[in-house]
Amino acid sequence: MFRKVLIANRGAIACRIARTLRKLGVASVTVYSEADRHSLHTEQADEAVLLGPSSPARSYLSLPAILEAARKTGAEAIHPGYGFLSENAGFAEACQAHGIVFIGPTPEHVRAFGLKHIARQIAADHGVPMLPGSGLLETVDAALQAADGIGYPVMLKSTAGGGGIGMRLCASAAELRDAFPAVAHLRQASFYSCGLYL
Repeated sequence: MFRKVLIANRGAIACRIARTLRKLGVASVTVYSEADRHSLHTEQADEAVLLGPSSPARSYLSLPAILEAARKTGAEAIHPGYGFLSENAGFAEACQAHGIVFIGPTPEHVRAFGLKHIARQIAADHGVPMLPGSGLLETVDAALQAADGIGYPVMLKSTAGGGGIGMRLCASAAELRDAFPAVAHLRQASFYSCGLYL
């Protein structure tokens, strides 16, 4: 059992993890951005460490800042919650390299299952029943053709998305045609990996 765990997340996620750690008798450290300075998760943990500015890229997604917070507080493990760095294999590897336990899947599993189109292929290869879907789609025309084969409604999704980000329900070809550029733009702005599928 760990003596201290850093929670690399915020809000309700961090509050729930801190509450569970308390029940287990494990000290908790939360991290926060300047925008979250007075958030509930900073009060419910045993310690709270400022990561940086309000931008998630410079706070909750900053590997160096989070690893430094763990080092500074003596946390033996990091729980990423979900979203943010929870599906980042490089973060899991960085934790290992710094002698910190990453509470979650191995980097190999994160790589295999973090990109949803690859996870679907692994499931298909192992005979897991799935809803109909497509491979990666390069163009709106490819998406329209795949949707015709699947049948509407379809869910247009970024392969690297998580927590509902990069998803759009499309009930018709017109909705899919409108949604494709918007979801493509969002994936480029939000995720390390690009690619859309149905």
